[in-house]
Amino acid sequence: MEKKYNIAVIGATASNDSIGTDIQFGNLTLKVSTLDNFNFSKIDIAFFAAGSKISREHIPQATSKGCIVIDKSSFFRFDKDVPLIVPEANLSDIKNYNIKNIIASPNCCTIPIVTTLKPLDNEAIIKRIVASTYQSVSGAGKLAMDELYNQTKAKYIFDDLPPKIFPKQIAFNLFPHIGDFNQDGSTTEEFKISLELEKIINPYVKSNITCVRVPVFISHAISLNVEFKKQINAKEAEKILKESDSIKLHSISDKLQYSSPIDVAGDDFVHVSRIRNDKSQKNTLSLWITSDNLRKGAALNAVQIAEELVKQYL
Repeated sequence: MEKKYNIAVIGATASNDSIGTDIQFGNLTLKVSTLDNFNFSKIDIAFFAAGSKISREHIPQATSKGCIVIDKSSFFRFDKDVPLIVPEANLSDIKNYNIKNIIASPNCCTIPIVTTLKPLDNEAIIKRIVASTYQSVSGAGKLAMDELYNQTKAKYIFDDLPPKIFPKQIAFNLFPHIGDFNQDGSTTEEFKISLELEKIINPYVKSNITCVRVPVFISHAISLNVEFKKQINAKEAEKILKESDSIKLHSISDKLQYSSPIDVAGDDFVHVSRIRNDKSQKNTLSLWITSDNLRKGAALNAVQIAEELVKQYL
């Protein structure tokens, strides 16, 4: 752990596939135990990051013992009684955690989008969002990272490795396919992001999302085109975003100061660059954002939620 906390009891649990695995937590080595026998009555906060199936089956086991759960899966995100929290955007909603003792943490793209756009929504009210995401393979797990590495290496010895994790070759390639396809042609990833934006920013915001998997190991990039109800321009937006402690702003006055995925890997900020006025549409801005999907897009957001719980309620 990079941050220092006063922790009395800590445990690592997982599904049966991971039992006995060693997990490092600071100077501690934790042996992973089964969820079935874990005593949640001694735990104040539990982080669930093992997917929707595990969340569905085991979170009620934790909450029934008085444990507060911060869930990284998508299973509870659209439950009206479960707050979906990005601390920079809707921290006041955290007060509703005690309805079910669950707080959901959003998708790894929703988090940087909301961190960037909520301050602008407060000023000019967002009407519509068009987003194209460029998502690294780490969002699909370690085996996906291994597939990119092995396929890339194979190409240099004139070999081909067929895809196992992804629907197509990922090395030297990209494709607009993350999640399963819905009947309307959208993917489940795109659908989730749209719904999460409505729940966090406001229920009337319209969005059109295209999610693209790219041959990058860590960090996501997102191209945004955002229409507002009130007048706002690029310089005004830059001034507003400068006020956020979670955003690293790359000035519009220096055209070479933009961020890329490799620049932000291992970084806790949401990087915002290339803010510009859309000349084709009134009250519309285009911008480019990047963030480490494993940190602010996942672990850091959950830890920030826990910090606020401890500060306000525990």
